[in-house]
Amino acid sequence: MKKFIALLLAAVCVFALAACSGGDNDAKGEGVMTHAQYVAAAKDDPVVIECYVQDHQSWWDGKVSVYAQDKDGGYFIYNLSATEAEAAKLVPGTKIKVTGFRAEWAGEIEVAEGATFQIENGKYIAEAKDVTSLLGTDDLIKHQNELVSFKGMKVEAYDESGAAFAYKDADGKTDDLYFKVSKDGKTYNFCVEFYLRGKDTDVYKAVEGLKVGQTVDLEGFLYWYNGANPHITSVKVVG
Repeated sequence: MKKFIALLLAAVCVFALAACSGGDNDAKGEGVMTHAQYVAAAKDDPVVIECYVQDHQSWWDGKVSVYAQDKDGGYFIYNLSATEAEAAKLVPGTKIKVTGFRAEWAGEIEVAEGATFQIENGKYIAEAKDVTSLLGTDDLIKHQNELVSFKGMKVEAYDESGAAFAYKDADGKTDDLYFKVSKDGKTYNFCVEFYLRGKDTDVYKAVEGLKVGQTVDLEGFLYWYNGANPHITSVKVVG
């Protein structure tokens, strides 16, 4: 009897731990690709993935672009079909099943415009992975679209004007911010995507306040455009 009770208590503990962690984040449903299968698929191939929303851009005209992740990697879902009410449910941690087609543009692997989704049970919020040491290496792309961090980056002049940043368009009212940072003598292009973090957000204002020569710690999603072009969500001046 004591052995039976011990086994029963152990089973209850396992069940409780699974419930607290949001279930088995590793398991994929029937017909669902692993992250490796998704990445290896050919351009325009049909894809079915399960992943967890980490953030998304502004909803507009029945579409919303989503940054998502599972334990094996990141996903960028471009212009996912959604009503405004549906998009409001895509809060960080939400598990979704996405059906669409694989696309690739300037090295960025993504789910093409027009994919559909359904919300599933489960929750997972990724911690930013420090990839500073991978800058300039072939291994960096393995973390494409994941939430990542870069530590101890030096702010460089963006162009001949000596400014630390530039707007995508001259008016600077409703557009992306571009800036350059360096590490170990190599310079990289980073971005604040306006539809992810607009002009009233802390990170947008922080980049507008950067000074050449400052040292910063950064977080964001490792978007790719002819090389690493992270969409930055956090800037902290550390020196």
